[in-house]
Amino acid sequence: MPELRSLSKEAVDDALEKAERYRLLNQAFLAESICLDILAVEPDEQRALVTLLLARTDQFPTRLSTALREALEIVPRLEGEYARVYYEGIIWERRAETLSHRNVPGATHKAHDGLRRALELYRRAIDIHPEGNEEAILRWNTCVRILERDPHLRDAHEETHQPWLE
Repeated sequence: MPELRSLSKEAVDDALEKAERYRLLNQAFLAESICLDILAVEPDEQRALVTLLLARTDQFPTRLSTALREALEIVPRLEGEYARVYYEGIIWERRAETLSHRNVPGATHKAHDGLRRALELYRRAIDIHPEGNEEAILRWNTCVRILERDPHLRDAHEETHQPWLE
């Protein structure tokens, strides 16, 4: 098996741009691979960690459970409470979005639970957000609108029983 080659520290900035570009081109695995190369030489590079986390959430439709675990493993490496809480919210929101499109039993309830979890994380992020950074408010509002618009997304404990006969 061929061995991986190391990226030079001087190439990190260009590699970060490529990783972000590959994410935008829906090439999440390529973005992930580049981020792993960057993190091999700069383990605490925050832009690479965030891009890696997002690239893994981009892969939820094809490998949800593995990508979820891998994305959550990145959260503790992020600098600052705000970043950790905000990006964990992103993970749960994107998991919910993926589940909401699956036609399997219980998926809509799990999607609802994921959105509720994301809302709690966004609430915490809003409480500690840096001045001028209101991304968590935007994400909060998106989650609320999703819950308002999709009647299938409901808590598993809500009573949905409809009598067969009246």
